This record gives sequence, C-alpha cells and structure tokens, in this order.
Amino acid sequence: MALYAIGDVQGCDGALAALLERLHYSPDRDRLCFVGDLVNRGPDSLGVLRRVRALGDAAITTLGNHDLHLLAVAFGSARLRGGDTLQEVLDAPDRDLLLEWLLQRPVLHEEPALRMVLLHAGLPPQWDIATARACARELEAALRTNPQALFSEMYGDEPDLWNESLRGGARLRYIANCFTRLRYLDPQDRLALRAKGSPNEPKARGLVPWFEAKSARWRTARVVFGHWSTLGYLSTEDVLSLDTGCVWGGSLTAVRLDEPAPPVSVDCATSR
Repeated sequence: MALYAIGDVQGCDGALAALLERLHYSPDRDRLCFVGDLVNRGPDSLGVLRRVRALGDAAITTLGNHDLHLLAVAFGSARLRGGDTLQEVLDAPDRDLLLEWLLQRPVLHEEPALRMVLLHAGLPPQWDIATARACARELEAALRTNPQALFSEMYGDEPDLWNESLRGGARLRYIANCFTRLRYLDPQDRLALRAKGSPNEPKARGLVPWFEAKSARWRTARVVFGHWSTLGYLSTEDVLSLDTGCVWGGSLTAVRLDEPAPPVSVDCATSR
C-alpha cells in the first residue's frame, strides 16, 4: 500500500486523472492525501469533486481557501469573483451531495506513524501540534454546525497575532487564515496575509516564510502543505511544499509519503 500527497488541483481534472495514471494508483491498495484547493480557476472543478468524493476512504483532503470560498458562495456569504470557475458546481444536480461532502473535510490531517501533518497553507509559530489540532477541531465544528455564521465572519486579515484569549468570530477567522491563507510572517510573528510572491522577490524583504520562524513550536512533525505556487516544490526536514502551479501552466505534483521516492508530476498544459 502506498500513501501519496497531492498538491493543489484547482479544478484541473484532466491533470489529476493523468497523475493518478502515472502513479498506477489503485483505491483498493493505495491512499491519497490532497492538501486543499480541489476547486476553482481550472476548467473542471465539478469533475474533480466527483472524482475525489467517489474514492471514499481511499482519499483524504484538507480544505483550502478556494474550497471555503465555494462553500461561502453556496451559503450566500460571498459572491463569485472574476476568474472563478465554480458555477458548474453550483448548478450541478448533485450540488448538495458534493457541498455536504466538502463541509465534512478536515482542515488538518495527521499521519502519526510518519510524524507528518497535512494542511493547506501554514501554522503560526505560537502553535505546537496539539494546539494546531485543537484549533482545527474548533474550525471544523463551526463548519459543520453553523457554516453560514462562520462564513459571515470569516473574511478579513485581523486579528493577525495569536492570543489564546481570542473568542468568537475573531478566533475562528485567525484559525481559518492560518490553515488556508498563510504564507508570510512579519518580524513580530504577525500574519502577513497580503504577501503572495516568491521569497526571492524584493517585496518579500522583511518578511519570513511561516516555516522559517525561529520561534516555531510545531516542529515536532513535518508539515505537508500547498497553497504557495510561487514557492513551488520544496522538501526539507520540517516541511514539504507541493503546490507546483498546476492551474497557472505549471504541473500537478504527488509525493509518496510512506517511503523515500522522488516527486511525480504531470504537465497541466498538456493534460486538460
């Protein structure tokens, strides 16, 4: 049995089909872990949702910012934006089944035997893994019990610094921003959510990638994540970054987690 992690699919169902064929994937034998953003910007978000949902327990996906955006639009708390490719999902006859399935996905998945956690974006340095787990369960509970209330308060960049005393919508917003939007921190370990470029770009000076914070408490596990196409593939002792820009003309990448192996990628421009 093999365990694979797969980067941001973002509605590129043709690329996903090609990647699974390249892996010789079998749902009877293997498991998949998606690091979020199954949907949006690509040509076939509906096909991706149907494909991954049909895999049942053979696939786990953590929620990304585009997945939450789809749900927020469906619940009337957000509007479609320019560049969104979600209307086909919203008009589908199996819309309700797909959205309910998406609501039940986690924002943090753990593989304890491998000392790994999987999520979409990042972790703030103030959290250890136990805190991250507890915060993930808080956000997931809010999604499943009162999603409309959550989405009505989810959007915004504040608060930008963790404090255990945070409560209500502000606390859930901070948690959601970490799990689904985080890339950079400022010198005071505040979330710098507006910065999106590569760490090599001049505008990133003065900021640090979240995984380079010297005070980070989460380093008892390796974090597998996506979300950051301008960072691309990165494998270190502490992190594994898997967003290789599929929807932006790059590739869709999978890495086997349960044994050492090189990454496997398919070019998205030729697999749509």
